[in-house]
Amino acid sequence: MPRQARLDAPGTLHHVMIRGIEKRNIVDDDWDRSDFVSRLRDQVMKTGTAIYAWSLLKNHAHFLLRSGYSGLPKFMRRFLTGYAVRYNRRHKRFGHLFQNRYKSILCEEDPYFRELVRYIHLNPVRAGLVADLQELDTYPWCGHSVLLGRRDNDWQDRDYVLKWFGEKEKAARQSYRRYVEEGLPQGQRPDLVGGGLIRSQGGWSNVLSMRRQDDREMSDERILGSGDFVEQMLAEADASTKARFPAKERGEKVQEMITRLCAEEKINLEELRSGSRRPPVSALRFTAARLLVTLYGVPLAEAARYLGVTTSAISKSLQKGERQK
Repeated sequence: MPRQARLDAPGTLHHVMIRGIEKRNIVDDDWDRSDFVSRLRDQVMKTGTAIYAWSLLKNHAHFLLRSGYSGLPKFMRRFLTGYAVRYNRRHKRFGHLFQNRYKSILCEEDPYFRELVRYIHLNPVRAGLVADLQELDTYPWCGHSVLLGRRDNDWQDRDYVLKWFGEKEKAARQSYRRYVEEGLPQGQRPDLVGGGLIRSQGGWSNVLSMRRQDDREMSDERILGSGDFVEQMLAEADASTKARFPAKERGEKVQEMITRLCAEEKINLEELRSGSRRPPVSALRFTAARLLVTLYGVPLAEAARYLGVTTSAISKSLQKGERQK
């Protein structure tokens, strides 16, 4: 059966997993781990990819990220190829280091963001690499310690994650820490490591219950989210091939359009992207989103990234606008 094409656009949220071939190690010591993280940082900085959560284990790694302007495939190809070449040279081995291609699941943000951050950061505990949460708090090969302020990574988007847990940093850190601790008894979470209806509904029992009630939802193995979200993402993937902005020029054209709209309304570009709810700013954001998505065929996630808000915020804004017509 042929592999399905990846679903991606700049600004899309993904849970990415990589594994060593035949379950072999992808890191053998701290030198390998440092090289892995250093190469990750280089590509994050070069591509504008946002890393929200990550954990590096012996034979696999997890990331929660938002793809940058160059897209997920290019980011992952450069990152993994460079690391594999150096690893093979250092350990005098040949052949593939990683198992097939990496796995990426496009995720619906509102219901899954916090869950995925917690799941990914608890991986070292589940794998027995650290004894408990206290040890995880300072563990260097996972993004958890960065969110707590115990370590500093200039390439990890710490602020965006903490905003999900509170407005003030100290309170947000404490809330995040409690949330992670509450997840310790959950163990493995198969519902968070794949797409499709079984995953997004939390297992077969929930799917069977839906079927008994004749509740049908659209699903796709590449997507973790509700039926409405799946339908929306697939429609966008189809529309993106017909975008009126040529792919090579889209970033520049989008920036020009948003800058022009801001100038016309005398609104600062930084305020537009700050998430401000001031009425004139919200109105301009809706206008820009409508033009980008409906007129120029820009994917919803990409439009959200340019406008500094979440994909769901853009979606709700457009839906509200439709109802008010």
